[in-house]
Order: sequence, then C-alpha cells, then structure tokens
Amino acid sequence: MFRELAARPAGPLDYVLTAAQGVVNFLALFRTQSAGAHSSVAEILGESFLFGPIGGVVGLFLFAAIYGRLLNRAGGKSTRNQVIHVLSFGGVPVVASLGIWILTALLAGESTFVEAPGADVETFVILLLDAQFIAYVLLLLWSVVLQVMGFSEIQGIATRKAFWVWVLGQLVGLLAAIFLSVVIATLFPGIVPH
Repeated sequence: MFRELAARPAGPLDYVLTAAQGVVNFLALFRTQSAGAHSSVAEILGESFLFGPIGGVVGLFLFAAIYGRLLNRAGGKSTRNQVIHVLSFGGVPVVASLGIWILTALLAGESTFVEAPGADVETFVILLLDAQFIAYVLLLLWSVVLQVMGFSEIQGIATRKAFWVWVLGQLVGLLAAIFLSVVIATLFPGIVPH
C-alpha cells in the first residue's frame, strides 16, 4: 500500500487522518490527567476536537521532519510525502479508536476520563472502560506495526532497522514536545490544558 502512495503528493486525506489521530491523543491525555474528575464530557470532547486536529497536524510535520532525516541516515532516500503517507495511513487503527472513545464517553460519562474510577462506579462501566482501554492499546500497537512496516517498505530497509528508526524518532519527538510545551507554558501560562 505504501509503495502505491509513495509517488503521490500529500493530500487532504493525510491531514484529516492525522487531525483525527490528534483528537485521540488529546482524549488519551485527558484520561491520564483524570480530567473527568473536574470537567464534563462535553468540555473534554470540545477541547479535544478543538486542539487535537491542530496538535495532530503540527505533530505530523514535526515527525515527518524527524523521520525524514533518520531514514536518510539509515540508508534510505525518503521524501517528505512518503513519510507523511506512512505516518497518516499507518495511524488508521488509532483513528478507528476515536469511535470507541466517543461511544465509551457517551455510555460511561466522566468516568471515561478518570485514570482510576472510584469504588462507586458500576461494574458495567468498569468493564466498559477496561474493554475500551484494551482496544485502544491494541489499535495503537497495530498502528506502530503499520508505521514500521511502511518505513521498511518505502525505504527498502530491514524491518528491524525500521523499528529502531521508529523508536529513535519517537524519543526525539518526545524531547521536542517536552521542550515545546515548556516554552509554551513559560510564554503563555494560562493556555496549557488542565
């Protein structure tokens, strides 16, 4: 699939897919912050759908630059469009989890966005949250596999080498995100989501 996309320029579908991935990332972030304890589902979904697409597309360009350099250093000759296609289409399983997140939020309410639900939560809700978390993790892992295979396929490098390039790119991206969030929090103290 990625070889067929390799010659095509990055298009609207690439950006829609990464925008949706950004929404999922924000939903997962709100869960790790236990935002459901102090915010409504409507507020959490609203902020996720407002800021998530921006974060997803910005992240796409950041990771496209990182992986472009890393793949070229690993012996490949990647173009920015090829890397964008792998990152966006490789993230389709994460995009699929968006539906699961929304359905769970509608059924379980604020408990969806609490890291550890309290003792007063019904058994059905706990099972639903556990199933949602397991589905999210499995879809995230599937996305990683697709991205690694995509890098291997478009670059003609071994899958093992593509995996280590992917890991290194994630570490560099994490450091860049931490640095960027510190700069934003310093310059604009009230803008960072709770």
